[in-house]
This record gives sequence, structure tokens and C-alpha cells, in this order.
Amino acid sequence: MGKEIEKIALNRGHQIVSIIDLNNPEEFTSEAFKSADVAIEFTAPTVAYGNYMKAFAAGVKVVSGSTGWMDEHGDEIKDLCENGGKTLFWASNFSLGVAIFSAVNKYLAKIMNQFPTYDVTMSETHHIHKLDAPSGTAITLAEGVIENLNRKDCWVKEEAKAANELPIHSIREGEVPGIHSIRYDSEADSITITHDAKNRKGFALGAVLAAEFTSKKQGFLGMSDLFKF
Repeated sequence: MGKEIEKIALNRGHQIVSIIDLNNPEEFTSEAFKSADVAIEFTAPTVAYGNYMKAFAAGVKVVSGSTGWMDEHGDEIKDLCENGGKTLFWASNFSLGVAIFSAVNKYLAKIMNQFPTYDVTMSETHHIHKLDAPSGTAITLAEGVIENLNRKDCWVKEEAKAANELPIHSIREGEVPGIHSIRYDSEADSITITHDAKNRKGFALGAVLAAEFTSKKQGFLGMSDLFKF
């Protein structure tokens, strides 16, 4: 992701002033990093929160696609952004296609609210290196269903044990960038919508577009702020 983001950012006329990885965490306190308008952060659940705090301490806004930290630190980060003058643009997925897919998912759930004979399930497939399951994107999509489908009020991993639960099946194989499917099934037929990422370019472009947007904004931001569907 870092390589793709760098390539797209440079092609769009931006300057990369700092690159931080496992080998140079001290760079967070450098003058080069402090000069950045926005830092783009794609790491892992265990380090994302710490990276946000270091960037905030340096006075740098953050765009992040890291997932798995929200349950433990979400309220604190949102409060810092809404009341403490910090800025984080967070999304579980930066793909324009996924943003469109998410809007279609919510609209379809509203329609299916009128047809209780259809039950809904979800599946997501990613590469074997992905640490969290279900994916952050799957959770966001599930929340979109739950908001608009009265008969579901929570999501669960793998198998549902009650009618009010939306099951998410997670598959890890090969180098798959990401496939998400939502299926409505009845005795008569089934309806399935799927987003299948071909590579990481769509995610990287979305992150750079989010950084351009965030440079002029303040607060806790997301894809619904960037794309008004």
C-alpha cells in the first residue's frame, strides 16, 4: 500500500516529506514529519493507535485505513478529533468502488426490510497475511445492513445462532486483495451483490483523495464526508 500511495501521490503533484516504518519510529519527532500536511497510515491493529497519537503530538493530520483498533480506542480518538482539535480521516476501505458498493448495500437492505422471507448472510475473502477477521470492510458493510434491516441487530463471526444475527464468513487464501459478498436468500431465489478488488490501486487512490480532502478539514472524518451518495 505504501508503494502504491507514494506513486499516486507523486503523480498527482504531491511531495513525500517522510516515510516511517519499523526501522525508524524516531522519525515521528523529526522536523520533516512535522512539516507534513497529512500522514497516511496503513499498519496493524496493535500499532495504529500509537501512530495516531504520535502524529497528533507532531501536529499532523492523519488518514488511516488500519482496522481492529476501534473497539478499544474509538471513543478516545473521536473525542480528540471532535473536542480536542485533532483530525483523523478513518475508513475500513478507501476504494471508490467499495464506497459505491456500500451505498448500494444500504439501499438494498432498506428494500429487503419489506420482504422478511429473505435471510441475509455475508462473506469476505482476503490474502493470508491479513491479521483481522472479519475484515473492517465487512464489519462496516454489516453495520450498514443492520442500520436498515429491522430483523438484524448484530453481526457474528461465521455461524448465526439466532434470527437477529447477521453471520460473516471469513476466508483467507493466496494474495486476494479483497472480495465482499452480501447474499439475500429465500426459498424462491437469492440475490447477491459482490465487490471484487482486482488490485490495491483503488485503495491507494482513495487514500490520496482522502488526504487531499483532509488537508482542508478538521475532526473525525470518513468516506461519507468525501463521497456524498
